Amino acid sequence: MICLGVAIVAAIVLGRSIRREADVGAGSAASANRSRRLAHLERLVPFGAFALYVIIARLVFSGRPLLIDEVVQLLQARIFTSGHLWLPVAAHREFFSILHLVDTGDKVYSQFPPGGPAMLALGELVHAPWLVGPACGAISVALFARLLKWTDPGASSAFHLGATLLFAIAPFAAFMFASHMNHVTTLMWLLVATLGLANVIRGDVPKVGWAFVNGLGLGAAAAIRPLDAFAFAVPAAAWLLVLAWRDKRRWLDVVASGIGVAIPFGAMMWVNARTTGSPFLFGYEVLWGKAHGLGFHTAPWGAAHTPSRGLELISLYVTRLQTYLFETPFPSMLPVIASLALTKRLSALDRYLLVSATLLGALYFAYWHDGFFLGPRFVFPWLPVLVLFAARLPGLVRERFGRGRVWIGTNAALASGALMAVGFALPERVMLYEGALTSMRADYTAESANAGVKDALVFVRESWGAQLTVRMWERGISRSAAAAFYHGVDACLLDRALRDLEAHDIRDTAAEARLQPLLADSSRVIASTLSVDVTEKVLEGTLYDRTCMSRINEDRAGYTHLAPLLLEHGSGNVYARDLHAHDSLMTAMYPTRAMYLLRRKGAMPDSAFEWLPLNRDSLIGAWRSGA
Repeated sequence: MICLGVAIVAAIVLGRSIRREADVGAGSAASANRSRRLAHLERLVPFGAFALYVIIARLVFSGRPLLIDEVVQLLQARIFTSGHLWLPVAAHREFFSILHLVDTGDKVYSQFPPGGPAMLALGELVHAPWLVGPACGAISVALFARLLKWTDPGASSAFHLGATLLFAIAPFAAFMFASHMNHVTTLMWLLVATLGLANVIRGDVPKVGWAFVNGLGLGAAAAIRPLDAFAFAVPAAAWLLVLAWRDKRRWLDVVASGIGVAIPFGAMMWVNARTTGSPFLFGYEVLWGKAHGLGFHTAPWGAAHTPSRGLELISLYVTRLQTYLFETPFPSMLPVIASLALTKRLSALDRYLLVSATLLGALYFAYWHDGFFLGPRFVFPWLPVLVLFAARLPGLVRERFGRGRVWIGTNAALASGALMAVGFALPERVMLYEGALTSMRADYTAESANAGVKDALVFVRESWGAQLTVRMWERGISRSAAAAFYHGVDACLLDRALRDLEAHDIRDTAAEARLQPLLADSSRVIASTLSVDVTEKVLEGTLYDRTCMSRINEDRAGYTHLAPLLLEHGSGNVYARDLHAHDSLMTAMYPTRAMYLLRRKGAMPDSAFEWLPLNRDSLIGAWRSGA
């Protein structure tokens, strides 16, 4: 309403004067110099964008991977930089297993395609993997600026500069480009592919070099996020085939693009063959089975993915874009929708981008997971087309209504929305991101040095729920079944059942069969009302024994996460998950190391860490007594 009010006032007050000034200045001889200056400024935007993303990466995200996806891909990047594709499984893997890390056989590697970790490995080589996102973001800005010359060749230098700036500073883009997420590198390669395609389709002669660039971009994107690349590859392939059908000489472009695709895609297949055992088998399926793939079926977490849920997810992504795209007080998609409505004719490249974006949405309609981090991350490749049409709105309004009150009101509304985003929404968003996921962003090397802990065996106290999950994995229960049991069974009932399985050494399918009856009450369990970890489940009327109450009290006393500690390599410490009496296996492996327990000092997520020294003889005595 504020933006609408500003638009109305501006239209009334400034309408005539601005139109008069525009008429006077229309033929100014200074316009050519102004265009040149704007073109020079446009070339500087990627460098400014890089500086912005570096600031966000360091000050907002602490230069660290915050989501488990980022952590696992960085672990894989370190495996690559060590000269290996995978590492051997630890003797007692349950102390080190984390989500999304494949360790079900005799190899340890990331479940993600190798392209994303390979990009992070470039940063790891210079001990700054956090620079990869900002660097790829800046390159994406430069590629988008170049692409504008093809999508809007007749537009002014002011439009090209404004659209490039909008792409660079759009909050959804800026925060994502400052992260370790593989959506960043995927978008960069998709823009490379699109720019290559734009050059190929212009003219009547083969352009083998640009066709190769198109294929290379698509192949590299496929090695990072195959689904995203597929959405852009299918329309591009169809386009190139149509050109080749009309002109036999253009088959050279098809072949060159195919070779470009084959190089990175072949590298990915080679890595897959040596990790998962099959060129077309990804780590996702090794961990979660066929349920991880596209389609309407029971998802790995146990819930059914149906067409109605697919529509719900797509609707949710678009709804989130209304906020996260530009952080404006009005829906961020409104300028995009208005621009599409006012567009009289779409160029060939516009159609390619829109078809690819639509196909991407259709693919994620058939995918069961809700991809949310820093915004609706699964539709991050929509960013170029959304920014492009949003940037066109003032020009389309001027073309349709002239330089009158409608155009002035539109510009005033957009400007006031941008100012309110900068003044109100973005500071709040920055504070939210700065204060989130504190366990993932801590500097554990400094923490251990301050505590005087070096070359020690450190048991990391995770929540009871995390321990239950890993204990199921240790029993050979599949990841998907373990997730279903964890989300559908009272934590104490699950703990008791696991104690029985461990006492009788029951594993694999037999263990799953023993736990299956516990799901009978899955519709009645609720988020734990006893533990501070609300992912744990409780069933009303269940009596908790001494062991279960002890675990609840441990959660209340404080816990942290193991995953980020696996990245710590400056202290010489060995970090292992605390599994209570089971820890005796680790103490036997490291008989000479000092031992500590690491946890939060309290249940608050920002509570200080405490490094509690452990006495080996006291521990063994307590374990043997059953205390």
